[in-house]
Amino acid sequence: MSIIEDIKLQYKIGGVANKMIYWNVGIYLLSIILFYQFKTGVFEYPNWLAVSSNPDVLVTRPWTLLTYAFFHYGFLHIFFNMMVLNFTSRLFLTFFTQKQYLGLYFLSAIFASIIFVLSFYLLGKSSLMVGASAAIMALLVASTTYQPLMEVRLLLIGNVKLWHITAVILILDLMQIQLDNIGGHIAHLSGAFFGFLYIKLLQNGTDLSVIVTNTINFFSTIFDKKQKTPFKKVHKTSQRKTPIRESKVVIKDKTQQQIDEILDKISQSGYDSLTKEEKEFLFQSGK
Repeated sequence: MSIIEDIKLQYKIGGVANKMIYWNVGIYLLSIILFYQFKTGVFEYPNWLAVSSNPDVLVTRPWTLLTYAFFHYGFLHIFFNMMVLNFTSRLFLTFFTQKQYLGLYFLSAIFASIIFVLSFYLLGKSSLMVGASAAIMALLVASTTYQPLMEVRLLLIGNVKLWHITAVILILDLMQIQLDNIGGHIAHLSGAFFGFLYIKLLQNGTDLSVIVTNTINFFSTIFDKKQKTPFKKVHKTSQRKTPIRESKVVIKDKTQQQIDEILDKISQSGYDSLTKEEKEFLFQSGK
């Protein structure tokens, strides 16, 4: 089996988390061709893909509230994000469904981008943002909120409670928020808050993931290429049923039957083969 065939198989049989990683990596590879500036060594994403902190730009490109979460600024950016995404996905899917995973991923990414735009607007700053970190933080905090005492084995460290890992990551984000990448840290903390909120609402009987599920189902119905033209009811004018006449069975009488037998004999052997009685009978019948 070739590498490409193996990748296709893994994508096909893998769950939603596996597909999410494939999508992120695939889009990153494509973005290298389209948006990487080899002269300067940086990515330059357009504001119709990356989310802009400028509200005027965002109003005309609302889809960027989600598309930004599938693009990354460099190899290390996507490498560490995908490592953590794989870790948090396994945690989350231990307790919840794939639909809830997809719902939390999308909704947290949208929520974090909105907070990013509002924060930069209030701070008077202008910037673009890309990265899946906010959605990844939402998955981590959601899992921690649901099972904080769950033990996780870390390399070179051993067993650690899940809430310890989450707390360290959140503290580091808070400590670095004033140093660099302010927008990224704001998105991380926003995603973490949404993950916490999602679980609390879910425990109270409100599953926000149905918003995403219903939206996907709606657009799938519209753009389903296999969908046939809606059935049109054909109204037929009522017609009187013409009674079917039964064909009358003509029962031959004995005389006619005997005539037919004589005629068959003539056709096969000729008239001379008839007996005297048959010739007389045929003559009398002809009268």
